[in-house]
Amino acid sequence: MGRIHEFLYDLLYPRRCAICDTVLRIADVKSGICPECRKKLHYVRDPRCMKCGAPLRADEEEYCVSCARHRHVYDRGLALYEYPFVRLALYRMKYNGRREYARFFGRELARRFGPQLKQWGVQALIPVPMYAARERRRGYNQAEALAEVMGEALKLPVRKKLLKRVRNTRPMKLLGDRERQINIKNAFLCTQDVVKLDKVVLVDDIYTTGATIDAAAAELKGAGVKNVFFVTLAVGITL
Repeated sequence: MGRIHEFLYDLLYPRRCAICDTVLRIADVKSGICPECRKKLHYVRDPRCMKCGAPLRADEEEYCVSCARHRHVYDRGLALYEYPFVRLALYRMKYNGRREYARFFGRELARRFGPQLKQWGVQALIPVPMYAARERRRGYNQAEALAEVMGEALKLPVRKKLLKRVRNTRPMKLLGDRERQINIKNAFLCTQDVVKLDKVVLVDDIYTTGATIDAAAAELKGAGVKNVFFVTLAVGITL
């Protein structure tokens, strides 16, 4: 989109704050967030789980309760915010068509986690795919939108077609831990050759039990990827 088209688009469809959804002043459009919400940004900080990146209660802890109990397929992960802080923003982005939020959140993910991804030696970003029929109904995949912004900022390729969701799984928020694992089993399929990819990062909007990330990581590793990391906007566990 050229600058003139972008200007006209902003006149017709005013940009909104990615956190509170208020219409942004012209001076704040570039940042994607209003000054009031900028002051309240609440990132996940150390100490954090050495596996999934969830916040921990004490410095001496290494893993959250979930990761201490369960063996995960993925190697490591990072989350930007605790879920309650961005709950409404995520809902609007996923179900109310606020695709433009991805510009702010994608840049935030790149800014906060870019150095770590470089240290891991990541070669590509892979958005967690949606089932095709569900994506058509929603109009877009929010994980893909986040990955595209991240990829542009970090100069990393985004392999959108490498992983495909081949089963229309039930909404995970309605299921318990064991049900989630059964629900997501064999839900993904590698559709392209991964022979040149040793280290990749899965991109998604939220991490809860890790069942979705594990299922995607299992398929990627089964196809030959050596290390699978992940980054998400939010983490739904705080233990």
